[in-house]
Amino acid sequence: MASLPLNDTQLSLRSAPTKPPNSPTSSTTPSNTPLRASTDARQIVRLVQCPQCSYPLREPVTLPCGNSLCKKCIPELHLRENITYPATANRLQGFLCPFSACRKEHAMGDCSVNVVLNNVMELVREATERYRNTAEASEVLLQVEERDKWSVAGVSFLRDAEARVQVLRGGRLASTYAMAEMGELAYDSEVTYTVMSPGNDNSEVVDAALLDQLKEITRAELDCQVCYGLFLEPLTTVCGHTFCRRCVHRVLDHTNICPVCRRTMSIRPGISAQWMETNTQQSPSNTLLMKLLTGLCPEAVAERAEVAQAESTSVGELDTPLFICTLSCPTMPTFLFIFEPRYRLMIRRAVENGNGNFGMLLPNRKGKAQGDLGVAPFYQYGTLLHIIDVRLLPDGRSMIETVGVSRFRVLRYGELDGYTIGKVERIDDISLAAEEALEVTDITSSSTASNPTAEDHFGAPPYHVASDSSLQPPILRDFNSMSTQDLLKIGRAFVKKWQDSSAGWLTDRVYTAYGDCPEDPALFPWWFATVLPIDDYVKVDLLPSTSVRERLKMCVEWMVQFEATKWYANLFSQT
Repeated sequence: MASLPLNDTQLSLRSAPTKPPNSPTSSTTPSNTPLRASTDARQIVRLVQCPQCSYPLREPVTLPCGNSLCKKCIPELHLRENITYPATANRLQGFLCPFSACRKEHAMGDCSVNVVLNNVMELVREATERYRNTAEASEVLLQVEERDKWSVAGVSFLRDAEARVQVLRGGRLASTYAMAEMGELAYDSEVTYTVMSPGNDNSEVVDAALLDQLKEITRAELDCQVCYGLFLEPLTTVCGHTFCRRCVHRVLDHTNICPVCRRTMSIRPGISAQWMETNTQQSPSNTLLMKLLTGLCPEAVAERAEVAQAESTSVGELDTPLFICTLSCPTMPTFLFIFEPRYRLMIRRAVENGNGNFGMLLPNRKGKAQGDLGVAPFYQYGTLLHIIDVRLLPDGRSMIETVGVSRFRVLRYGELDGYTIGKVERIDDISLAAEEALEVTDITSSSTASNPTAEDHFGAPPYHVASDSSLQPPILRDFNSMSTQDLLKIGRAFVKKWQDSSAGWLTDRVYTAYGDCPEDPALFPWWFATVLPIDDYVKVDLLPSTSVRERLKMCVEWMVQFEATKWYANLFSQT
């Protein structure tokens, strides 16, 4: 494909309404006052307690909603219904989240033991037990009394059981932890302390020493294994490993393999920094780790956030070269013949800078408004391409093979040495859990809906239709009532039908270039949009979509329209 000549008029810098630079969210801007070892002993111990069983966390599992609990406290599993995508074995069973702020259904496959939390809890248990037996700690004797919610509210007479009291050694922090270990301190209860060793109340000194030890031995566990810095907005993957949110985004730019265990991360590339600013519910940060970090070392977290902010603002404003030429799709190859000097320069720079990436955009020949950009010379949504191979010709022209990496939206654009450059925002799909919820909602809400016909969709045919069934327009079903897998089956059946009829748009060359028709619902729409002979200005609507299911429904709409076109063609051929 040749590079298309563009207007030589200089492009002025245009942008969407300016936003303030990315700044740390409230979750990453903690109070500068850390929890104090003695005064806040109860609050510190609560950080390591399971909200369900109240014991210190054992084999902690972080749920997709960001909350953590003991593995044994996961509620009873049930078979999940009306879910056909992805429908892998580990996602067929689920449970209702026991946390009141969530109460959503979670797939068991999304819930692995959190490696970081598990290591931290073991270190805390061992260090506390060891310190409680030291000479200085054993000299401090305290009576620890639980104050449940009724006592805190001043209506202790409503209690079902007597207040639990223990006399323990080791200061407030160690004694409170011991109460939790014995199962005598409910997660939402408070405590009171009474000194039982008059004249020898060194609790504050003992607590401070223990907390310093805990911070020291757990510090190494709180470093991200991608950037090797303190966690910033820690995000736990389904395999149980935790990284900074931005680091997960960087990893998913190149691979969906976990950097630690090499397992496939079922996190969709829906965790980019910009996307998450407005969609934090799709992949929330690890709540417990956030509390540990902001409660115990807020100064270090604030410093880490400042460094990340400085790195973000140091990146060039317009940093992505943009090729305004054609429509490309993620995962699919795009072959280009580069002959214009400006694009030859752009490709050479993309190769020399090491990443080999540039953006592909469809020209906006009809002058349609593109969101906040206004009437831009291109469609606002495009695909980031990665250069696979470059074949230089003797005269300086080149033939390049690329593959689609991800989608993006142009925020601002300008011009550099004749070609367009821009600031782009990655477009990611919703999470697998949200995808499954969308399918369930569609199917259950459409169970009683009527099925429209082609006439409902396209309008009445303008000509008399013969009784021959082969000339009847296709019947449209209610796509919402169909499962995701059924939508895929319709698409594959459509392709098979036209392949069997030796359609000119499904030749051996097409299969050689783009591969066989995919069996994966996530890949089918991109393959289908690449090979289907309809206008690119129709296909471009796929790029902003963030749901596999919605893209499949769009493809089936195209099929119906395509069949209707062929029906009218058959009608005209008989007149």
